[in-house]
Amino acid sequence: MGEWGFLSSLLDAVQEHSPMVGRFWLVVMLLFRILVLATVGSDVFEDEQEEFVCNTQQPGCKPVCYDAAFPISHYRFLVFHVVVLSAPAALFVIFAVHQAAKPGRGGAPGQRARRLQPFYVGSVVARIAAELGFLLGQALLYGFRVQPLFVCRRRPCPHRVDCFVSRPTEKTVFIHFYFVVGLVSALLSLAELAHLLRKGPPARPGRCHRPQERDPAPGGAAEGPHPRGDLTV
Repeated sequence: MGEWGFLSSLLDAVQEHSPMVGRFWLVVMLLFRILVLATVGSDVFEDEQEEFVCNTQQPGCKPVCYDAAFPISHYRFLVFHVVVLSAPAALFVIFAVHQAAKPGRGGAPGQRARRLQPFYVGSVVARIAAELGFLLGQALLYGFRVQPLFVCRRRPCPHRVDCFVSRPTEKTVFIHFYFVVGLVSALLSLAELAHLLRKGPPARPGRCHRPQERDPAPGGAAEGPHPRGDLTV
């Protein structure tokens, strides 16, 4: 959990610059992705290759069939997914800290937020692109169901070989859960981007308009209502 703790601390630093929708995305990322993957995902997929059994003793046949069934390990694919999703936010935090450490670049909080907002919007766009790309990759590589039987016809297998996947139902449920979490995360990121674009950059301080004062009347006396008096003929 040490490496996940370091990644969580980097993501937690982003919430200082995030709107409320971005903080919801952060909760989904920390709880339903990092925590679930670190505690449950490793147990589900730890025996993925060891328990991949084929009905042949031909040397080299089992590794070739496993490579055909799973071009990338499920667990490594999901870990790489989390790392790529966290990279834009982590780079933004590093950039924000670097800008705050520059002499004369601190300024008021409103000025810092105005300077950093374009870079934060860019990190959200990069996050959305990574999210949609990995969702598409997951659908193309694995589909939405782990089949219990994989038929292999690759060399050096001498003939058709039947290979069996361990715990296919449990892995299918986990893949469905992770795909739904990815859709929710993508929708939250799109909502955050729409909120940032609609809100625009923060208003510059010191631009408030004062009400205009009337110029005093000629002679230095202020204009005012004339007292009513008796008219003389």
